[in-house]
Amino acid sequence: MAYDKFVTLKSTAYPLPIENVDTDQIIPARFLKATEREGFGDNLFRDWRYNADGTPKSDFPLNKEIYSGSKILVGGRNFGSGSSREHAAWAVYDFGLRCVISSAFADIFKNNCLNIGVLPVQVSAAFADTLFDAIFADPKTEILVDLPSQTVTLLSTGASEKFEINSYKKENMLNGFDDIDYLKNIENEITTFAQTRPF
Repeated sequence: MAYDKFVTLKSTAYPLPIENVDTDQIIPARFLKATEREGFGDNLFRDWRYNADGTPKSDFPLNKEIYSGSKILVGGRNFGSGSSREHAAWAVYDFGLRCVISSAFADIFKNNCLNIGVLPVQVSAAFADTLFDAIFADPKTEILVDLPSQTVTLLSTGASEKFEINSYKKENMLNGFDDIDYLKNIENEITTFAQTRPF
C-alpha cells in the first residue's frame, strides 16, 4: 500500500488565506536534492515559517500552537501554482497534512497530491471564506471531509459543500493505492485479458 486509505477525515485546520501560493514557497528549490519522499515536511513553507537564523516565526499559522496537530490546510485561491515539482506534494504529506482545501488549485499540484494520498478539495470562494471565518473565530473548529459522499462540512454550523474528484483517483485514495498498486490489484484481470489477445 502506497499510503493510508482516505475515507473520512475530521480535523481542525491551518488557515493560510494567501492567494497564488506557488511550489517554490511550499518547498524552496534548495531543498530538492533528495529523491526519497521523507524529510520534506521540516522544510514545508521554510522561508515563511522560519527566520534567517532558523528560529520559527511566531505569527505563521503552521507555527501556532492553537492549530497544532491539524490534518487539514485551508489555502487561498490558486494554491500550488508555478513549477510542477512533486516535492511540494511530498512536503505537504510529510508534514502530516492529509487534505488541502482551496477555491482553486494548479492542476499539476492537484494531481501530484492525489498520487501520494493528499486529498485536494476544491470549493467555492464563498465556502472557502466561510471556513476561514470559522477557523479564525475558533481555532478548534472541526471540518469533516467525506470522500465517499464527496462533501466537506463545517461541523460547528453544518454548512456543507460537495466537491469533484476523478473517479479513478477517488477509488485509489479509498484503497490507499498509487498507480502501481492499482495495477497490481487488477493483475489477474490483466493476465486474463492478455490471454485473449493474439500474439
